[in-house]
Amino acid sequence: MNEHHYSLTIKWTGNRGKGTTGYRDYDRSHTISITGKPDLLGSSDTAFQGDAAKHNPEDLLVASISTCHMLWFLHLCADAGIVVTGYTDNATGTLHIPPTGGGRFTEVTLHPAVTITDRSRTEEANELHQKAHEKCFITNSVNFPVRCEGVCKAG
Repeated sequence: MNEHHYSLTIKWTGNRGKGTTGYRDYDRSHTISITGKPDLLGSSDTAFQGDAAKHNPEDLLVASISTCHMLWFLHLCADAGIVVTGYTDNATGTLHIPPTGGGRFTEVTLHPAVTITDRSRTEEANELHQKAHEKCFITNSVNFPVRCEGVCKAG
């Protein structure tokens, strides 16, 4: 088996001087550092006392699924000789939090809008979304449905 390993550092930067003495007494800010790459500034979602100007884990999970699908789709199109000139995905995710707390994602839906050069290959390109879905590392790693509602057009 071929394995790839990933490592990063998360550093909490939200100590306001009193640590976690109370739920509202600390900031959720943190830095995600990966060697050789720009740092990502993170926080929790605003619903959980976070900073809306920073990335949160929920957004990053949806982004990871969307990005992985896109990269597989582009790879499959390149292999098939389908020239993609534009790709935008307005992905959405649903996080369900029961009254007892905790919670989990219940679904993510991808909405890729793809532009290709050859109108006669739009159906074939649309079919490659299913193959990309099957190949996506991140989709294969989550325990909730990931749907893809892709639209391909020539332009």
